[in-house]
Amino acid sequence: MKRIVSLSLGLAIILLIGCSEKKVSAPMPYGAVPTKRQVVHQQLEMYAFLHFTTNTFTDIEWGYGDESPEVFNPTEFNPDQIISTLAQSGFKGAILTCKHHDGFCLWPSQYTEHSVKNSLWENGKGDVVKAVSEACRKYGIKFGVYLSPWDRNHAEYGQPEYIDYYRNQLEELLTNYGEVFELWVDGANGGDGYYGGAREKRNINRAEYYQWDTTFALARKLQPDINIFSDIGPDLRWIGNERGYANDSCWATYTPLAKDGEAKPAPGSLKYWLGETGTINGKYWIPAEVDVSIRPGWFYHPSQDDKVKTLEQLVDIYFNSVGKGTTLNLNIPPDRRGKINENDVKVLTDFKNYLNKAYEKNILTGAKVSASEFRGNNRQFNSLNTIDNNNETYWATDDSTIIASIEFELMREEEFNCFEIQEYIQLGQRVSSFSVDVFENNEWKTVVKSSTIGYKKLLRFDTISASKIGVNILDALACPVISEIGLYNIHEL
Repeated sequence: MKRIVSLSLGLAIILLIGCSEKKVSAPMPYGAVPTKRQVVHQQLEMYAFLHFTTNTFTDIEWGYGDESPEVFNPTEFNPDQIISTLAQSGFKGAILTCKHHDGFCLWPSQYTEHSVKNSLWENGKGDVVKAVSEACRKYGIKFGVYLSPWDRNHAEYGQPEYIDYYRNQLEELLTNYGEVFELWVDGANGGDGYYGGAREKRNINRAEYYQWDTTFALARKLQPDINIFSDIGPDLRWIGNERGYANDSCWATYTPLAKDGEAKPAPGSLKYWLGETGTINGKYWIPAEVDVSIRPGWFYHPSQDDKVKTLEQLVDIYFNSVGKGTTLNLNIPPDRRGKINENDVKVLTDFKNYLNKAYEKNILTGAKVSASEFRGNNRQFNSLNTIDNNNETYWATDDSTIIASIEFELMREEEFNCFEIQEYIQLGQRVSSFSVDVFENNEWKTVVKSSTIGYKKLLRFDTISASKIGVNILDALACPVISEIGLYNIHEL
């Protein structure tokens, strides 16, 4: 590993006291870059889906649309228990399925009778959306809404009038329930349904029917800081699977592509599998969200009480979602009581305890740091920024340098098995290949090699012991800008 500039903490202090420096400009942004709202959203890392509707009580996944509103009747609905469980488990937000494909609304919408106002629950006076949104504010987590574009109950679905209905309901949700951090739009739409008694199959032109540009503009007008999720963004994209995994090479930049023969991409009508990797030098900044359920199904089913994902499975999902630069949207469905089931609570508690212990000590804290270079030899961009626990500072090289290295020398040999690295994504995603090395028997040995970084990359490997650790940026689209680096010894499951 080439070492040109070495900057210890002591030298940094000397520079601060006694040296005048030439002013050096920050790197220019490269390619598509995130908005402020996208950066804030990325920093949430984990939030939860709450699938809850008539399906919870009919024991099916997709309601047909002919279910009686009276079916919805949670016996012990407890939004405090639901949201406090999420908050205590480390989730920073909750997205409620306010209306799924069956068309049943969890709020008393003025535009339909197919809602909680005609249920037995609370004698038709209840409002699940209000209760959950208020609990989110009480426990300090963000509130989001899922509003299915497909409505198997509504008589006008497939006709132009339904779009007005959909937007009217969207306006209700984005006006009456406080700040909404995410709008979740499904790609599953069109097909057979009840449709007000017609009981027929209705197919729509997904690229044209919904007029998404206008609908998304309405959402942005009503909630300026909202992040909109769909297969095509504009703020968040689907990872392309429901297994909980992103690709090792996962770009936040993305160019949605229409299916062959289609005029333009749209939710439910695009080459969705490209979402797993994103697009190198993509046209837009549309980072991936990984959605996966803690149970085999998305809604609660009593038969799945013994099939809740294990701690090992949740940890694996975490490292393959958050650890690959995406956000994790873990579905945790309330049961028929209107609570998070005890089996789910137990594994979530174990999951939170695991993460707390895993990251309680960054082994690199206090290390001597050196780098092959730092931008303009200006301390503003020096390598110490990677261990200052501040995401707003970063190590950067000169514009002409895309291959660089940084070395950490510990006070003594330490054991570790987990590596963390973050780019300063406000300037774009740049690194396409890097490695982690250790100095062993008087030579550098590669421990692990990986592809993209983005907001965050986490790598696990067999426990190794060393006192010198190197990070090599092997290839990048522009000069690297690395905000944080961490090294941990995480316990075995």
